[in-house]
Amino acid sequence: MNANELRDKTPDQLREELANLKKESFNLRFQQATGQLENTAGIKAARRNAARVKTILNEKARAAAE
Repeated sequence: MNANELRDKTPDQLREELANLKKESFNLRFQQATGQLENTAGIKAARRNAARVKTILNEKARAAAE
């Protein structure tokens, strides 16, 4: 997922994407706690993707306020 793809989405779609990423992050952390996680890089990727979505949401909110 890159920022250009996210900028094309509406704020509602971005919020939905953020909710999905938070669920994915929770599931990955749960798997790690129980010892079932094989790919630990997925946690970092999910966190970064969520941060990317939040950044785009803030950009859109700032642009709408101006």
